[in-house]
Amino acid sequence: MIKKQELTELTKEELASELQNLGEKPFRAKQLWQWIYYRGITDFNLMSNLSLALRQKLIDNYTITRPKVITEQISVDKTHKWLLEFADGERVEMVYIPEKDRGAVCISTQVGCAMGCKFCHTGSQHFTRNLTTGEIVGQFMVARDAYKEWPSPTDETRYLSNIVVMGMGEPLNNLDNVVRALNILTDSEGISISRRRITMSTSGIAPKIVEALQRTGVRLAVSLHAPNNAIRSKIMPINDKFKIEDVMKACAEYQQGDHSRYITFEYLLLKGINDSQENAKELIKLLKKYKLRALFNLIPFNPWPNCIFEPSERKTVEAFSKTLEEAGFAAPIRVARGQDILAACGQLKSKMPKA
Repeated sequence: MIKKQELTELTKEELASELQNLGEKPFRAKQLWQWIYYRGITDFNLMSNLSLALRQKLIDNYTITRPKVITEQISVDKTHKWLLEFADGERVEMVYIPEKDRGAVCISTQVGCAMGCKFCHTGSQHFTRNLTTGEIVGQFMVARDAYKEWPSPTDETRYLSNIVVMGMGEPLNNLDNVVRALNILTDSEGISISRRRITMSTSGIAPKIVEALQRTGVRLAVSLHAPNNAIRSKIMPINDKFKIEDVMKACAEYQQGDHSRYITFEYLLLKGINDSQENAKELIKLLKKYKLRALFNLIPFNPWPNCIFEPSERKTVEAFSKTLEEAGFAAPIRVARGQDILAACGQLKSKMPKA
């Protein structure tokens, strides 16, 4: 039996080549692309402006599939979490965080994660494999299906308005597939999410930071979580390979080429670990040393089962924020969402513990 090609794995150029190989004219590729990514159609028989002969060729040789929804949970604050399964049985979690008239879909890029950050539930699962282009794109399409945002709405009317590449996995360790997926998600003739509405987070893979931004054009968020190497290495093993100075230099190099870009530094506050006033002052000194145009996203710790860390007290978090802001750095405190369904930052995990 011939294995059929999954069309969501293909770039726009690759799709055009496939249609050409079938003896079709170039405009047919555009029509098919719009059926898949503008209208969200998975059934070739419903693609009414394609000839019956072409539809049969597509049925015989190709598929358009979505990740399988295993479970769905909706938090008291309306945060929506899906457990999704792929063809090989591997699973990831995806989250939609709604606001009043918009919202962000948090997508995953790997099954598990190799970074092993001590405060992150995903890191306790360990790494299994990278997600493919179609598996990354397919997550957002599942969310579109759930909220009935087909055909693709305009920026003014869509509720799924933003994408944050901050789910399970380290995007920069699956960069080729992430780049391909983002090119599909941002294509103007399909899903058409603006690159300025996409933020990609990295734990600090310093050698790939400039390349990632040049290839994607999206916003960058760096998971910093410590003001010095001693603390960072204790909670983030990646720091043993790429020191804080390496990450700062990479960020500065990128900003030298794009003076309009601000970089967000994500900072998870852990009680008694990285939340002191001395730590805040170290951060200020660090960013000023590298002359970075940046803001902080302060994240209260979201507990998960058997984790050894505790969240900082509210007054400690507020004092930390105030010190950074008095030094000229915006430092809003993130409001935790979806904690009751383990959908908040650092809580995603797709494999259940063995009995």
